Amino acid sequence: MDPIEGWTHWPAPAKLNLFLHVVGRRADGYHELQTVFRLLDLSDRIGIRMRDDGEIVRVEGMPEVPAEQDLAVRAARALQAATGTRLGADLWISKCIPAGGGLGGGSSDAATVLRALDRMWGCDLGVDRLAELGLTLGADVPLFVRGTSAWAEGVGERLQAIELPPQVYLLLDPGVRVATGPVFQAPELTRDTPRTTIAGFLMGDATRNDLEPVVCRRYPVVAAAIEWLGGFASARLTGSGGCVFAAIPDRPTAEHLARRCPPAWRAIVVQSCDRSQLLDRLEHETALR
Repeated sequence: MDPIEGWTHWPAPAKLNLFLHVVGRRADGYHELQTVFRLLDLSDRIGIRMRDDGEIVRVEGMPEVPAEQDLAVRAARALQAATGTRLGADLWISKCIPAGGGLGGGSSDAATVLRALDRMWGCDLGVDRLAELGLTLGADVPLFVRGTSAWAEGVGERLQAIELPPQVYLLLDPGVRVATGPVFQAPELTRDTPRTTIAGFLMGDATRNDLEPVVCRRYPVVAAAIEWLGGFASARLTGSGGCVFAAIPDRPTAEHLARRCPPAWRAIVVQSCDRSQLLDRLEHETALR
C-alpha cells in the first residue's frame, strides 16, 4: 500500500467491556445494558484508496468473511446510500484484533471506514449523524465513531465519555469465536441485574459480566483461560467473548505473565487509550488541509 498509489492508512482500535450488566429486555427483543467501554492501543489497520466509479472493493480482508458481509464494506455502502455520493473506495483491512473475541474489531473497522470516507469523500455528515448511521450496522459502532472510552446504556448506543486512570491489561485469546446472538438468546442469561451508576462504578461497586457464565458453559476453553489468568489477577470476559482480560500493575509484570501463557493461547499486553488513535489521525488530516 504505497501512499504514492493513493492509499491512506487509518487505525481501528479495540475495546474492553470493563463490566457488562444486562438490566432488562425491551419489547422488540433487544437487551438493555450498562457497561463501560475502554479503548486500547491494540488496533486493526484500514487502508483506503479513492475510486471515481462508485465501486466498493475489498482488496484484502478476512478470507472467512465474505466481502458482502464485512462490516467495513457495509459501512462504506451505507455512507454512499446516506449521502448519494458517486465516489467509491478500495478497502484493505489488516487484522490485529482477534475476531469473535468481544474486542469490537469488526465494529471498529466499520467506524473507521465511516469517519475516514466521510472526510475523503467530502460528505461532512458530522459525528452525530455518523454515529446514527453506525448504529444501523452494530450496537458498538457509535462508540468507535465518537472515539472516547465511555459509560454506555441502552443497547450500548447511549454514551457518556469517561476518563479513567491509565492501565495495563493482559488479554488472553483462547482461539474461539463466540457468536453474540446465541449468547443473548440463552435462556439462562441473567436479565434483571440492578442498575448501577457512574459514581457507583467509580467508587468500586461490585460489577460483573452477565454474559460470562453463558459463554463459559458453552466454551470450556474460555472458562479455562479465566481460571488460569485468575490465578494472578482478577480476570473477566470482555463483551460476549471469547477473549478474557485482567488489569496488571505494570507492563513488565504483564509481559512476564504473557510469557507464561499456555502455548495454545495468544497473550497480548495492551495499554488503555481513552482517546482513539483515529481522532488523532483525523486531526492530522485536518491540519494538512
